[in-house]
Amino acid sequence: MADKTVDGGPWTGCAVLFLQSLCPAVNLLSLYKDQQEEKFLIFKVIKLTLTDSAGGLGGYEILKVHDADPFLGVEVKFVDVAACQQFLESYSSGTVRQSLSQHACRLLALPEELTVETQLKASTYILDLCLDNLELCLQHIHLSQPERLRDEEIDHLEQLLQNKALRSAPQSASITQEESPVPSNCFKFQNRVFEDRMLTAADVQSFSNGVGRQWKHVGRALGKSCRALKGPAIDNLAYEYDREGLYEQAYQLLSRFLQAEGRAAKLSRLVKALEDCKLTSLAENILDVQPRE
Repeated sequence: MADKTVDGGPWTGCAVLFLQSLCPAVNLLSLYKDQQEEKFLIFKVIKLTLTDSAGGLGGYEILKVHDADPFLGVEVKFVDVAACQQFLESYSSGTVRQSLSQHACRLLALPEELTVETQLKASTYILDLCLDNLELCLQHIHLSQPERLRDEEIDHLEQLLQNKALRSAPQSASITQEESPVPSNCFKFQNRVFEDRMLTAADVQSFSNGVGRQWKHVGRALGKSCRALKGPAIDNLAYEYDREGLYEQAYQLLSRFLQAEGRAAKLSRLVKALEDCKLTSLAENILDVQPRE
């Protein structure tokens, strides 16, 4: 495993993710530079994408978003080797582009799917050329130490994101207090009421991107009420899809749950399992609750 190659000291490293929309009507760089409201939305898209691909809100921080015409450059500092490795696995599999496209289409209200070109660099090394060797990519990122503190603009955007989340929380709590009991087609999460529904392909993808090594724990929590996930089923999935990696193992877990439970494979059951496993940030992401630092 990658973390065994790192010495006993704190692990840090830096990479720059370059983003460019291939849709003529959407210029990510121009929107970020020229429009204040769009700047915040694009920052939120980037933040949610990193949360998906790095397995949560921890393990990394955005240092700067800058003009790398025609690309928008996102400088990321990693402070946890496991988060960095999970990001690289997500990037290598193409799920970073998929996640970015999904969040951008939703937050920017785009009429169709956004196609995005990406490039990943550590210092002068183009990591796209060696994605078949994640150990080498990790070494390049580890050797590329950040040259700056977090940009003041990023501080402002992070604070704005946090303030929006805090402002919405009391109002949501007061609404749910008045709505008692919770309707039968809804469920409660963090004192908010959400409409229950069957799991969607987007839910499965967000889960598979974000759950990382915790997928087994979630599977066993789901297995308390799903026969298909009881007994040796979880270990069998881990063995069968070991070579395909964590994303595929998590994806197959929820696919098995959906096949077995049909219309009963509800969002509320997955959220409850994530809560039981203390993965509330992933539940927030799936429910599109504002991330909190």
